[in-house]
Amino acid sequence: MTDPRIIVITSGKGGVGKTTSSASIAVGLAIEGKKTVVLDFDIGLRNLDLVMGCERRVVYDFINVINKEVKLNQALIKDKRIENLFILPASQTLDKESLTISGVQYVLQELQDMGFEFIICDSPAGIENGAISAIYFADEAIITTNPEISSVRDSDRMLGILSSKTQRAKNKNQLPIQENLLITRYNPNRVDKGEMLSIDDITDILRIPIIGVIPEDIEILKASNTGNPIILNNNSQSGQAYSDTVNRILGNTCPLRFIKKQEKSFFSRLFGG
Repeated sequence: MTDPRIIVITSGKGGVGKTTSSASIAVGLAIEGKKTVVLDFDIGLRNLDLVMGCERRVVYDFINVINKEVKLNQALIKDKRIENLFILPASQTLDKESLTISGVQYVLQELQDMGFEFIICDSPAGIENGAISAIYFADEAIITTNPEISSVRDSDRMLGILSSKTQRAKNKNQLPIQENLLITRYNPNRVDKGEMLSIDDITDILRIPIIGVIPEDIEILKASNTGNPIILNNNSQSGQAYSDTVNRILGNTCPLRFIKKQEKSFFSRLFGG
């Protein structure tokens, strides 16, 4: 049996789009035929099931499985839209201290035994117990950041945590965790006006490879509010950018899109639109 790829979606700062990204990446991998599960590590808040549109189907959760109150397959929710996609929701009533490293290891081993190819870990923000539990066993980390200096600074701090607090960092016989950068809410017109950091500004600070750039898009909010991950909206630029990101995770080459300033049309210039 092949080991699954364990990917944590993380950042130092909240509100940068980790859960939106976790949902869309998991959906995209399942669409590509990969048996995928996405785990919500944000114990006490539990937003992933809302974004995935399955909040009414939650009966048992991550902590119930860790505490061995139920079997893993009792807590896993199978997505109704996409074959090969499963969700393990977080507990809404307990706190982050309920997560234990040994408990997370037990769940990951069970998922491996079930033949999952990708395990996506939706990490809470910060560097507390929930975030450390989410990153600890990861093979790869997707650092999510907005093009603003506070978000990039916190991502830089998270890179330091990844290089010291994970199992791979502590085990000298393992390769370091593979780090990639996902920039969200990118608006090239605002970059041109000096209101946002550019891609070059961000990569100069963080110095890790880019796996995707997701444009600022009102369609993301609409998608989250209706429980349909934005990657399912093929007409949106952000949905297309997430599809590109999934392709890069699978090792395919595709250029970054939606990163250049949009020039106004003749009529927009003429009428001041």
